[in-house]
Amino acid sequence: MSDPKVKRPGLRPPGEGRRERWRLHREARRRELVEAAVEAIRTHGPGVGMEEIAAQAGVSKPILYRHFTDRADLWGAVGQLVTDELLATTSSALVVDRPPREMIAAVVDTYLALIENDTEIYRFVVHGSFAGRGISSDLVHAHMALVASEVARVLGDRLRAAGGDSRGAEPWAHGIVGMVQAAADWWIDRRSMSRAALVDYLTAMIWSGVEGLFLEAGEGSRPGTLQVLQERMPGDAG
Repeated sequence: MSDPKVKRPGLRPPGEGRRERWRLHREARRRELVEAAVEAIRTHGPGVGMEEIAAQAGVSKPILYRHFTDRADLWGAVGQLVTDELLATTSSALVVDRPPREMIAAVVDTYLALIENDTEIYRFVVHGSFAGRGISSDLVHAHMALVASEVARVLGDRLRAAGGDSRGAEPWAHGIVGMVQAAADWWIDRRSMSRAALVDYLTAMIWSGVEGLFLEAGEGSRPGTLQVLQERMPGDAG
């Protein structure tokens, strides 16, 4: 006779399948509630309360607290979802093979488009009540560091291919990402120019520095690059 205490290959212990299904159910339900919170922020702004979130989700507040230990836990889950999506979208613009200046413009435009299309979410994560709880700074900094790492990788690869010194790729990348974020913060409050114009201004400044690195590497100027930098930007007068 076989020993009943010995596990047979391929067979789960009693109750394990049920626990796994329950875990997956809770994860799916938690995700649904986080997405409802995002929609509530879009509707009510960064000062949204738990009542509005519960109403958006079609549940009571006690149900919310069944899936989140407290409000900070929910706020953190929202921030993680948003920053993950920001990272995925901006990173996807970096993996497309195109000339460096076009890549810079594409990444800057992708980031600004996300902010323009979801301004209330951006304000909630970076500047709203969420930020006041000391949670967002870690998430935002981690997100920006990951984006900067991707920029550094691409910039370093291009410089090495050109025979240049790539040791400064990481600090240069962090400087570029920080500048774009600061300009984005200014832009969502002022809106004194179009997104396209801001993309052109930021791309011109970033590329003027990046091109200098390639020139020092001996790669030489690509056709039309310096002329592009000298073109009048949208909105400039005479």
